[in-house]
Amino acid sequence: MNSPSPGAEPVGVILSVDPGRFADVVEALRRTGLTVTGEQPVLGTLSGTIAADRIPELARLDGVETVDRERTYRLPPPDSPVE
Repeated sequence: MNSPSPGAEPVGVILSVDPGRFADVVEALRRTGLTVTGEQPVLGTLSGTIAADRIPELARLDGVETVDRERTYRLPPPDSPVE
């Protein structure tokens, strides 16, 4: 297993993978360094954390369809109360 660059902070990622090969693809992702935090095998999606500089490795794995950085959005409070 490759080690992250010094000082590389883990970031959240959301992945979609081939649902027919879910278990094998997830195992390959773990070997690449992904810490899995959630799985939805029927949908072929999972979430996890990994050093940001390792994300391209995840995207190159056979069976991985998409890799997206997890985002947190902060909405400002409304100007007036909801009625």
